[in-house]
Amino acid sequence: MSEHAAPRPYSEIASYHAHVYYDPATTRGEAERLRQWIGERFSVTLGRWHDVKVGPHDQAMYQVAFATEVFAEFVPWLMLNHGKLSVLVHPNTTNPRRDHLVDPLWIGPALLVHGDKLPEESELEHAPAPNTQPTRRP
Repeated sequence: MSEHAAPRPYSEIASYHAHVYYDPATTRGEAERLRQWIGERFSVTLGRWHDVKVGPHDQAMYQVAFATEVFAEFVPWLMLNHGKLSVLVHPNTTNPRRDHLVDPLWIGPALLVHGDKLPEESELEHAPAPNTQPTRRP
């Protein structure tokens, strides 16, 4: 990047994903507990369970989609409550490869992500309507 390039604006981010990774044989129970806690506390969209590798992900996982307004409370909570699980949090811009490989943050140990399975350009992915109904405070 050139020293005179303008910084990228925060408005590039349409939403976020958190990918919660687990081992179906040893940490699925912990992943289930975390998922329940998330659904009880945050207005997010809990994605399907993937007990096998899917897309660029090299381990079983489920996705949590969330709006930019949820980031400031949800991500620090994940930092404190992820247990033994690794979590990839990435922005959704028009470049999924960059979102997953260059601009994410990892909670817990970083895992392999297959960037060659991700496009460099896509439509902005806004957060879907939440499918959770929080009943507790984070």
